[in-house]
Amino acid sequence: MDPGDVAYEPVSVKAVLAEMKDTAELLIDLSYSAVLHGSDEVAAEVLELEERMDVLQMQARMSLLMAARSPEDAEALAPVLGVVGAAEKISDAAGDIAKVVLEDIGVPEAMRTAIPEAVETVVRGTVAADSEFADRTLGGLNLETETGVRVIAIRRAGEWIVNPDRETTLDVDDVVLLRGTEAALESAYGTVTGDAYDPPEPVDSTIDDLDRAVDSIVLMKNMSELAVDLAYGSVLFDSEGVAAEVVELEAEVDALKSRFEAWVLRAAGRVEDPISLRGLVHLASATEVISDAALEISEGVLRGLDTHPVVAAAVEESDEVIVRVAVGEGARLADASLGELEVKTATGMRVIAVRRGDGDWAISPGPETAVHAGDVLIAKGTRAGASRLSELAGDDDPTDGG
Repeated sequence: MDPGDVAYEPVSVKAVLAEMKDTAELLIDLSYSAVLHGSDEVAAEVLELEERMDVLQMQARMSLLMAARSPEDAEALAPVLGVVGAAEKISDAAGDIAKVVLEDIGVPEAMRTAIPEAVETVVRGTVAADSEFADRTLGGLNLETETGVRVIAIRRAGEWIVNPDRETTLDVDDVVLLRGTEAALESAYGTVTGDAYDPPEPVDSTIDDLDRAVDSIVLMKNMSELAVDLAYGSVLFDSEGVAAEVVELEAEVDALKSRFEAWVLRAAGRVEDPISLRGLVHLASATEVISDAALEISEGVLRGLDTHPVVAAAVEESDEVIVRVAVGEGARLADASLGELEVKTATGMRVIAVRRGDGDWAISPGPETAVHAGDVLIAKGTRAGASRLSELAGDDDPTDGG
């Protein structure tokens, strides 16, 4: 049998879907990190994970085909196949972004300084033999609380751990993927690897149209990533309201891409080598694919089909959980802004949407966003963070609240 062949074997569809979700989200982070740092090593990790995703999607499809024994089964499982296909599209898009680095297609240097302002950075490092973190569990290190940096994946002896938990040990020579702000990474990266962290140097652009094109790419990336989060949230909570926001975000990404194309064409006449802008075009196309995939994830909800329990369970059990938290009367969060209580720092949870008591939605809320009793927060982060957020909101059941 060819090493690339995948034979049918009984697998837990829920476990495969959870790993596909975690891997897809990790690939988005990793691929943009590769561009940010111009890192062939990180880009190569993306392609390895993309191969893993190919195996996962084949396992999921075969198991779902084996499970369909009637027209009713086929109707119930069709949205699940949509979720599988969408995760694969995200994986392929991330691979295309990584190839911008590996094939030296190139992007303007201004791109490398625009992304850190918009998102947390993901960096790759190897655990040094003399690291004080070596041979210790993530729970024992309490790394995220102490440093603001999270270990989002580990590659050990060629195998990936995409959902490390408190019991996971950091071994010498583990390849770890760390996510955090530039300031937080500077200290943690050095402690893990023994090497100094080298962030990208700021670069100023003198071409306005190019700056607009770069800004639009960053906004497209943020919107597409948010759309994926909300799409999985719409499936977990079987919410047409959240799914409708995915539709709006996908349309906005399409509109941004159109404006981006105009700015790139204008900038092409003012740069010495217009071919150097090809990387931006590749990034825009791949990012649009990610937003389209988000729409596919939520399509079953939009069409009024019941969410298959296996999909909701997979989302709930994945690495980064998505929770719905209701804000109660007298809670610390009631009538406070997210920034006032430093919700992200205090809990480790990122609030990705707020449903107001009147049914309106605040999507991608910022530090200035005020929260009131009766609001429902949709947030993403660790299970421990979800418990801390529920305490702030006065909600004893962060999964089913609201």
